[in-house]
Amino acid sequence: MSVTFAKGFMAAGVNAGISSNKAKSDLALVVNNGPLDAAAGVFTANRFCAAPVQWSRKAVADGHIKAVVLNSGGANACTGAEGLKQSEATAVKVAQVLSDIVEDSDNTGADSFGIDGFGGSLSTGYSFGAALANEKPCFSANDIAVCSTGLIGELLPLDNVLGGVEKAAAALNDVEQAGIDAATAIMTTDTKPKMVKLEGSGYRVGGMVKGSGMIAPQLATMLCVITTDAEVDSAQLQDALANAADKSFNRIDVDGCMSTNDTVLLLASGASGVTPDDDEFAGLVHDACASLARQIVGDGEGSSHDIKVTVSGAETEDAALACARAVAGSNLLKCAIYGNDPNWGRIVSSLGTVPVGVAAYDPESVTVDINGVRVCEHGGAGVDRSEVKMDKRQVDIDIDLNNGAESATVWTDDLTHEYVHINADYES
Repeated sequence: MSVTFAKGFMAAGVNAGISSNKAKSDLALVVNNGPLDAAAGVFTANRFCAAPVQWSRKAVADGHIKAVVLNSGGANACTGAEGLKQSEATAVKVAQVLSDIVEDSDNTGADSFGIDGFGGSLSTGYSFGAALANEKPCFSANDIAVCSTGLIGELLPLDNVLGGVEKAAAALNDVEQAGIDAATAIMTTDTKPKMVKLEGSGYRVGGMVKGSGMIAPQLATMLCVITTDAEVDSAQLQDALANAADKSFNRIDVDGCMSTNDTVLLLASGASGVTPDDDEFAGLVHDACASLARQIVGDGEGSSHDIKVTVSGAETEDAALACARAVAGSNLLKCAIYGNDPNWGRIVSSLGTVPVGVAAYDPESVTVDINGVRVCEHGGAGVDRSEVKMDKRQVDIDIDLNNGAESATVWTDDLTHEYVHINADYES
């Protein structure tokens, strides 16, 4: 299951005709039934952030989100004032459609969302606002997050988007397939949907992400929605999400490129009625983000190896992270790994680009292991590289600076012919 694993959430994924691939589903909708609508978010640091990022950043600023609409097939980035109008119009449409459904439900006396014409019967029997003491919820565009992914520099086919919202609202459900449909609809160059489900002490966390290329530290080309039915407020959500993203999404690097559209949202319904232990909850959110980040690397565009770069023996975690990122970002190393060549020289040469002021160490004290074989000892040759087995998908590169007690890990992929083909043909 995905975003529907946590109680109180419904989702849908539909074909709205947004993507150039007309056979592909390309619009997803996730709705929080409550009783809570607490939310938190982290977004791209790219200065050319897309219109939906600008909209959603403002929407989540008050700590409340009732629904998220996500589309693939177009980024709506670098589209100026008209792009912002499209994001606003999309949010307005979602709020209107959901409000209309509630009104229709009230008028017909339906006691669940599964009234005729609106997605069938729900397994939980939830209705919008059912836990709000019979108070009719108000859907405002300001409580709707908007996410887009795809080609930069072009407006979306807005009529298709708005029509897709209506179609998705009619398909909303809380069953497992609804979560899978939503995760599938946000894919672009992804080869498979990416989802996670975890259980805490009486509450759940579920999530979905898309991401395959244009992946670098400081998030990735990703849209991510994580849901929980725990009773938590927005401040707790923000703390947990920020810390988790820093240790997961900010530590993957497929190709060193930062997107304009990265968005990660964490929503809480409170439907479990359980107030979680702070540490357990933060740990679960971290594990969810780590799983989704690892799935992104595992589906890196055209990749044939996942590369785990761990730097230990540093004075500080930041120093270890800077070193790991320098190695993980080396295209020469990525090409070597693609060719099953454990070329440790490309590792230490990249390591050597990190300034002393960022990471202090003595090059003659550095060791490098590749898949458990010590190929570099005291800054020079160790065991012959021919001893390294490169027949598995995962490649472990372990670097010890021998200058402290801190460590950090960054995941990356190799660089293949297929990666070049995918990105050479992306627009066409």
